[in-house]
Amino acid sequence: MSHCVNGHNPGSDGQAREYLREDLQEFLGGEVLLYKLDDLTRVNPVTLETVLRCLQARYMADTFYTNAGCTLVALNPFKPVPQLYSPELMREYHAAPQPQKLKPHVFTVGEQTYRNVKSLIEPVNQSIVVSGESGAGKTWTSRCLMKFYAVVAASPASWESHKIAERIEQRILNSNPVMEAFGNACTLRNNNSSRFGKFIQLQLNRAQQMTGAAVQTYLLEKTRVACQASSERNFHIFYQICKGASEDERLQWHLPEGAAFSWLPNPERSLEEDCFEVTREAMLHLGIDTPTQNNIFKVLAGLLHLGNIQFAASEDEAQPCQPMDDAKYSVRTAASLLGLPEDVLLEMVQIRTIRAGRQQQVFRKPCPRAECDTRRDCLAKLIYARLFDWLVSVINSSICADTDSWTTFIGLLDVYGFESFPDNSLEQLCINYANEKLQQHFVAHYLRAQQEEYAVEGLEWSFVNYQDNQPCLDLIEGSPISICSLINEECRLNRPSSAAQLQTRIETALAGSPCLGHNKLSREPSFIVVHYAGPVRYHTAGLVEKNKDPIPPELTRLLQQSQDPLLMGLFPTNPKEKTQEEPPGQSRAPVLTVVSRFKASLEQLLQVLHSTTPHYIRCIKPNSQGQAQTFLQEEVLSQLEACGLVETIHISAAGFPIRVSHRNFVERYKLLRRLHPRTSSGPDSPYPAKGLPERCPHSEEAMLEPLIQDILHTLPVLTQAAAITGDSAEAMPAPMHCGRTKVFMTDSMLELLECGRARVLEQCARCIQGGWRRHWHREQERQRRAVMLIQAAIRSWLTRKHIQRLHAAATVIKRAWQKWRIRMACLAAKELDGVEEKHFSQAPCSLSTSPLQTRLLEAIIRLWPLGLVLANTAMGVGSFQRKLVVWACLQLPRGSPSSYTVQTAQDQAGVTSIRALPQGSIKFHCRKSPLRYADICPEPSPYSITGFNQILLERHRLIHVTSSAFTGLG
Repeated sequence: MSHCVNGHNPGSDGQAREYLREDLQEFLGGEVLLYKLDDLTRVNPVTLETVLRCLQARYMADTFYTNAGCTLVALNPFKPVPQLYSPELMREYHAAPQPQKLKPHVFTVGEQTYRNVKSLIEPVNQSIVVSGESGAGKTWTSRCLMKFYAVVAASPASWESHKIAERIEQRILNSNPVMEAFGNACTLRNNNSSRFGKFIQLQLNRAQQMTGAAVQTYLLEKTRVACQASSERNFHIFYQICKGASEDERLQWHLPEGAAFSWLPNPERSLEEDCFEVTREAMLHLGIDTPTQNNIFKVLAGLLHLGNIQFAASEDEAQPCQPMDDAKYSVRTAASLLGLPEDVLLEMVQIRTIRAGRQQQVFRKPCPRAECDTRRDCLAKLIYARLFDWLVSVINSSICADTDSWTTFIGLLDVYGFESFPDNSLEQLCINYANEKLQQHFVAHYLRAQQEEYAVEGLEWSFVNYQDNQPCLDLIEGSPISICSLINEECRLNRPSSAAQLQTRIETALAGSPCLGHNKLSREPSFIVVHYAGPVRYHTAGLVEKNKDPIPPELTRLLQQSQDPLLMGLFPTNPKEKTQEEPPGQSRAPVLTVVSRFKASLEQLLQVLHSTTPHYIRCIKPNSQGQAQTFLQEEVLSQLEACGLVETIHISAAGFPIRVSHRNFVERYKLLRRLHPRTSSGPDSPYPAKGLPERCPHSEEAMLEPLIQDILHTLPVLTQAAAITGDSAEAMPAPMHCGRTKVFMTDSMLELLECGRARVLEQCARCIQGGWRRHWHREQERQRRAVMLIQAAIRSWLTRKHIQRLHAAATVIKRAWQKWRIRMACLAAKELDGVEEKHFSQAPCSLSTSPLQTRLLEAIIRLWPLGLVLANTAMGVGSFQRKLVVWACLQLPRGSPSSYTVQTAQDQAGVTSIRALPQGSIKFHCRKSPLRYADICPEPSPYSITGFNQILLERHRLIHVTSSAFTGLG
């Protein structure tokens, strides 16, 4: 790797940081567009330098996620960013119509996998591979993905199902702190480094609801229980029980305050992971009750006391090594906490049992001090490994669903990152071997598969040179000779292993491998493997012993004698699994070594990945110190080169990541033919079909070809529409190629097609809506008219009934009025005085005796009751109206207005009767009138001269019916 980046030679840290600040200011000031790019494939040119500068600028602006084609690049912020992982943001990405148009995020990958499962496109099962160096943030990324799926994949209908789903989700999330407490530790590069690999299978039912999960672990680093490197720590759980136990628990577990343990280095360091209550609560949710938890912690405390047992070298080889004076308390305490007899525990550690000969004779041989320490460590590793496997089985039994209740799954692979320490042994070899296999899977799936598919489909493609790690894998696992095969062979040989001899065998047998390096200046036996991420030196000392992973059978029998309930379950008396005790003779079975078991489990994992649709998240560590806002270019550059990110960007930018079969392409986008009239493909076509060979005219591809051409002819219309809407990115002509069986396109072309399809569907929806609205309005109008007709009929019927009632009432009133009028006439006739009427000429007033007057007087005499009524009407009635009524009632003939004059009898002084002029005095009859209200005047008069008979006339008031009045009436 070159030591010059952007023309800068690294000097001191201060100079490097100053240069980074100046470079960032220049970058932000002069290349703002490059800083705003969310996808590294749009960087031009795509080089390590430009990619590095873009990532640095985005990291300094607190933008930690960036797309790199088909891969998501995640930079570890090394600081809490709670708003970046809130449930509200999860729902926003889940509800977005196109999550890829939002800012790059780990939730984008989660939502894409979830929608792929819902679409049921083969392969339906999805997998997410989270890779990166130790400390890059793989565990945090996996944790965020699990929280995301727990939020978006939970929408049951019933309340009971909702409670069950909540319990399952909570158990899945609670498995994280338990697994991290027992499987993670603080290393030189990471405070929360996973010391095991895990594949979490999130199980979904047919409704895409999470019904359960399953956890599969790989290669727990159990040697960390008894051996920790300098400045590193043991597993988190040991520090949690020492710092979080109560006083009573300390007394029960014999963990006094400030006690020192050999297997508990750096206890003064306080980490966020040292939270005992969180672990206990999570275990409780997983179904591990409090007594069982206390039993687990008591056994772990016994392992800490077991580590304090130190032996003194024996001067006589025939005598076993005795523990030191200050270790006798530890022996007694460890035996008590583990439920073992003290003397039996010490004897099994001090003395080795050997079976030899055909008679299987037993020999007891005292162990030297080093072997005593080894047997003690082996006992602790055996207990911890069984306890860890038991926890995994408990978690699976708590969260795993029945096979009938789930149909698909989303897998999260969180494995240890690439490791390179000053002292690397078998653990680092297996870890880096797993990373090499995953890198090959990535290369095969995205880089090599793309190029080969282009060639098969007949597309012109300039092949991109990428870093192939197959030579390195051949060196580690190749056949017939490899590093793994040589180590396994050393384990099968019945001879003591020599580190120098193993180094010589590896260098001699694999001398022709380009990935095997030599370090002649090293004093310790070792060999160098050039991995894709860089060279690593592995020490051969202890390599064979770790690969054998020997478990003395007497130690297993010792643990079977334990009275502790937990250990009795972990080590049953009649175990189903056979121990590694090898029978003598030539029929000895091959030893199942650590490398063999790890290789088998890794192959099984890769088979699962190959059967799913993989998604990749590359975690990058900006600096090795874990400091926020610190971006060290050289460290990031080495990771970019190691993970093949630049090659990924090259092939993603120049290639076509979207591939759709001809049939699926036509079925999805045949709607676009509505945008353009059907034409035939020709040389003038703006998007001619490229790579379409001649086919049989009756083949399926030949039948689909005209339809594909019709769809391609709509692309100019879509491009113009995108230009009108102002989307310049989509308006750019995006390439599309038709292969023999598939259509290849870029992301921009896919977005263009999807926008056109959405536009056509919108037009169809509007047409359907318009037709439905017309139909609805017609129905509404028809119903309105029908209602109006019904209402009109009802109103007509009600009106007819009302008129009938009014007519009946009028008839009744008319008859009553007629009866009343006749009765009134009779009553009025009885009330008149009995004086015989005389001729009108004898009256005091002189009137004309013309024939007309005679007839008028006769009419007055004949219609005298009406005259009474007219004379006693309300005073408010006008004189003209009174005259009209008089004229109409008297039926006067028409004539000259001056021909006659009518004078009422009221012109005379006194009270005069209309019917007859009185002779002399007038008699008043003082009996009560039978008429109703006869004694009540309608309106008081200033001349209040009234009588009982209501026949009294107003005094001094003359009513002249002049000829002019009669003329007007005429």
